[in-house]
Amino acid sequence: MTQSNTVTVQILDKEYCIACPADERANLESAARYLDGKMREIRSSGKVIGADRIAVMAALNITHDLLHKQQRLDQEATSTRERVRDLLERVDHALAADPDAQQA
Repeated sequence: MTQSNTVTVQILDKEYCIACPADERANLESAARYLDGKMREIRSSGKVIGADRIAVMAALNITHDLLHKQQRLDQEATSTRERVRDLLERVDHALAADPDAQQA
């Protein structure tokens, strides 16, 4: 069982104590830095006021980016599967056309 530790992170000038498995500490700190950076970008734009609204906007932007990247990965996976299927068909046809190749 993984032991949890409390990690203190700072996001938009406010500290948060978060329970986290010891082996995930670096990932949590990295995520907090990323979120802090995104929230600071939004705050500095001057278009969104209030920590709650900034947090929601950051969450929406991060989620949008995540979903967009996931969609791209799904498309790439589909394309890769199609290319592999095409290559397998070509190999099968080549082997069927050359009966001596199957003997080797």
